[in-house]
Amino acid sequence: VTTSAPFTGEPLAALPPSGVDDVEHAFAAARAAQPDWAALPVRERARVFLRLHDLLLDRQDEVLDLVQRESGKARRHAFEEVADVALNARHYARVAPGALAPARRAGLAPLLSSGHELRHPKGVVGIVSPWNYPLTLAVSDAIPAFLAGNAVVHKPDTQTALTALWIRALAVEAGLPEQLWQIVLGEGPVVGTAVVDRADFVCFTGSTAVGREVAQRAAARLVGVSLELGGKNPLLVLADADVERAAEAAVRDCFSAAGQLCVSIERMYVEDAVHDEFVGRFLDRVRRLRLSPALGYSADVGCLLSPRQLDRVRAHVEDAVARGATVLAGGRPRPDIGPLFYQPTVL
Repeated sequence: VTTSAPFTGEPLAALPPSGVDDVEHAFAAARAAQPDWAALPVRERARVFLRLHDLLLDRQDEVLDLVQRESGKARRHAFEEVADVALNARHYARVAPGALAPARRAGLAPLLSSGHELRHPKGVVGIVSPWNYPLTLAVSDAIPAFLAGNAVVHKPDTQTALTALWIRALAVEAGLPEQLWQIVLGEGPVVGTAVVDRADFVCFTGSTAVGREVAQRAAARLVGVSLELGGKNPLLVLADADVERAAEAAVRDCFSAAGQLCVSIERMYVEDAVHDEFVGRFLDRVRRLRLSPALGYSADVGCLLSPRQLDRVRAHVEDAVARGATVLAGGRPRPDIGPLFYQPTVL
């Protein structure tokens, strides 16, 4: 499978797709490695992720370039992922010894009986992650899974698989056993389904429609799931709001990663008392956003991921205008910047 660079449309990487047999082998290798890892003291497992924290910050420029090339996002939005993963690694490494420690509980008959709460790993956790946050979603669910003594079989989106492979290699460099984190590539209906059908616990991030299917398949085996699905998120600006801060937050929350994230603000409700002032400040900020394919911090917004995403955005805007909406900012592709750039748009 050949992926392309969103900034330019040029070929980026040729990656070998996995089949169901490859998924089977990945689970076998992960299951073989998991007991020895689970037998290590929690503090020893935690030291791996404290080292990962340091390595990631030391080598962040490598992965920032990679995230930008694979996803098309601006560097400032790629850095959000570096910060997120570093914070997750440090946080879970610090709290894991206490969170996983045995806890004594009162028994049915006080003084005569007591109970102990013990935490055991699930075994092999299956993770299916999308393209929009290739670093964060590759490893943020995996970190607590590893610290709890589990192995992981992970299917990232093929378009952003290089980022997942990079952070896996960095984790191995930090001391994670190589067989403990298996990565398989391929189409979701084939490879993703094979992961879900073999995992002892499933973490899925993606659409609500696919999330329902994942939940049903896991439920049939009485396997637990963690689902992060799509949203339709409003921003509410009330009369007592700090209008300047609200406008600043709205720009960030609407256009981070070119709006391609599940928590992106898609509509705003503004009280009459501050409506005109808020809209004026918001539009002024939106119109000054800088679009660029630069591998640096000069850009405010990057591009969309694929021609399919561009067509979807264009169709939404055209449909809204046809139904009576007014374009207040943006509303047009910017092929002069790159094939998948579209102006930040307010209707």
